[in-house]
Amino acid sequence: MEQRWPRRLWIVRHGESTGNVARQAAMDAGLAEINIDHRDIDVPLSANGEQQAIALGRWFARDGAGGLPEVVLASPYSRARRTAELVAEHGRFADAEFSWDERLREKEFGILDRLTTAGIRERYPEQARFRSLLGKFYHRPPAGESWCDVILRLRGLMDTIGLHHAGQDVLIVSHQVVVLCLRYLLERLSEEEILAIDREGDVANCSITEYRFVQGDRRGGEMALQRYNFVAPLEEAGAVVTAEPPLVKAPQ
Repeated sequence: MEQRWPRRLWIVRHGESTGNVARQAAMDAGLAEINIDHRDIDVPLSANGEQQAIALGRWFARDGAGGLPEVVLASPYSRARRTAELVAEHGRFADAEFSWDERLREKEFGILDRLTTAGIRERYPEQARFRSLLGKFYHRPPAGESWCDVILRLRGLMDTIGLHHAGQDVLIVSHQVVVLCLRYLLERLSEEEILAIDREGDVANCSITEYRFVQGDRRGGEMALQRYNFVAPLEEAGAVVTAEPPLVKAPQ
């Protein structure tokens, strides 16, 4: 049967953004709102985020990944685009095929956008209650998305990858929830299994989740997880390892 998967797939969360920094500051101060001056799509990388992306790119260039991406798919949000550009530039694969795909955009938070957990409880207590009852996987805030909504758009993305990039080495640069939802799809996880992974700790900025194609027992083969939340390239370069809230490393 014809292979419909990439040969290798790296999934990377964007580098630390100024929005990540502002969110942490608001949480530390117990504030209801996150002070951000940009549209979410325009939030740039922080200085730390730029250094993280450069460190990751240099790891690729040192053959730390065992090869270089031929295709780069990234969220159109500024922080993801800039991460992809820096990784490719310093990884020596700036000539790869690039595509900015809106299906990789950040999860949309609707009326809860720019609010901390404390802010949601204060201003929209009914939404806090609904989320508690439904769980984050199914809860959809007004004008926003649930994790299921993100998964629906990612199913279309994976069909596109299978159609156009089967057998190639592909790098995806996106956002935390997208990384987790791709794990849900690629590994055929349940709601309980993916939320258990989420509880282990946040996806670190510029961390790598890597898959390789194997024939396996399933018809047409499958993508096998090689590593998750891999931050050694940042640590080796002395770049700051960040997530939001503070990082708890998941098992490698």
